[in-house]
Amino acid sequence: MKTLNKIPTGKIERTGSLLKAGAKIGVNYIKYYGNKITKDEEQARQILNEENATDIYDSLKELKGSALKVAQMLSMEKNILPQAYVEKFSLSQFSVPPLSGALVKKTFRKYFGKNPEAMFDEFSQESVNAASIGQVHKAKKDGHDLAVKIQYPGVRESISSDLKMVKPIAMKMFNIQKEGSESYFQEVESKLFEETDYNLELKRSQQISKECSHLPNLRFPTYYPDLSCEKIITMDWMNGKHFSEFTKQNNSQDNLDTIGQTLWDFYIYQMHVLKQVHADPHPGNFLVSENNELLVIDFGCIKEIPNEFYTPYFELAKMENLKNPETFKLKLYQLEILRHDDTREEQEFFSKLFYELLELFTRPFNLEVFDFSDEGFFQEIADLGQRYAKLNDMKGMNVNRGSKHFIYLNRTFFGLYNMMHDVRAKDIKINNYKNFIP
Repeated sequence: MKTLNKIPTGKIERTGSLLKAGAKIGVNYIKYYGNKITKDEEQARQILNEENATDIYDSLKELKGSALKVAQMLSMEKNILPQAYVEKFSLSQFSVPPLSGALVKKTFRKYFGKNPEAMFDEFSQESVNAASIGQVHKAKKDGHDLAVKIQYPGVRESISSDLKMVKPIAMKMFNIQKEGSESYFQEVESKLFEETDYNLELKRSQQISKECSHLPNLRFPTYYPDLSCEKIITMDWMNGKHFSEFTKQNNSQDNLDTIGQTLWDFYIYQMHVLKQVHADPHPGNFLVSENNELLVIDFGCIKEIPNEFYTPYFELAKMENLKNPETFKLKLYQLEILRHDDTREEQEFFSKLFYELLELFTRPFNLEVFDFSDEGFFQEIADLGQRYAKLNDMKGMNVNRGSKHFIYLNRTFFGLYNMMHDVRAKDIKINNYKNFIP
């Protein structure tokens, strides 16, 4: 794969890169209208989606940083984006052009005053994994195999300007109105700043891996603070298959259920016991060992869950509260889904909408055992999303609904559900985490 000797860091350079992609998209639409003459609508639309996805992704992967991180987040929205976008954007999880060796050495000299070869007994010049914010190199020291994650130059400095560039796209894609939307974008911005603080990531990685170390079938790397800094993290090298590779293989149902139960317990334990959660559940952050253990290799995005949100959020996961009109309405106000300045029409519309959404998404929590391989359940999710995306009733309404904390909690559940479905986990004990509470 081609390496990068330079990443655009200035606002003008980065904006220019996206403008080039915009020009290509314009050409794609011209071709689309031509294809509609010789092909049917579905074929023409598929070609358009594939070409647009390629051009947008090619632009974002050169920029890296938060622009590419948005693509990574969108790749989990399987029920919103066309499949061509999901497939292309999912590459941002673990397959983008890496930095050149010269830029890697420059980063080491800046923060440690020496080249990586002077710090490790062995250090691979080529990265073994490159994603949105950083890339990983394999190293060896004192007989230990190590993974060294290096942040791309200029990523942190370009977060604010990148978000301003992608904000109009996100607002259009998710029907977000400008008024009242600032808190949502501030939440995303603050999380991206946290993700680019490797000192914070190191601290959280050590903390959560320690607090979850007793969960069965789950393993974490050891971290090395003396070989880490604000732009570099060094940890044990973990041997295993990528989660996506594991799910595509011909595994026994027992093995699939074991990994599914481990993943589910890990997330539900964090939410209910730690009140903070690894809010980036995508396949690129997990491996599966040859002993069928789940390996957690990245803690870049952690969402703390305040009690004032946690309590009503999980109270609405109980069917008796969903079925009680007074309790249901109270919780919707507490979660900022309903507003005191809503019209009666808005109250009725959003109460009905969120009842349908919550009844569907919280269904697993109201059962002792759930089958995440059930295609019908995920088809219901897709159908509900498509149905409300096409509704004209929402025109003229303020659709910015819910606390800012929904952004990363919903992202966590979307990602978790998708991974549970990918692994085809069947007999998952929903409250199994209670067995591991100290």
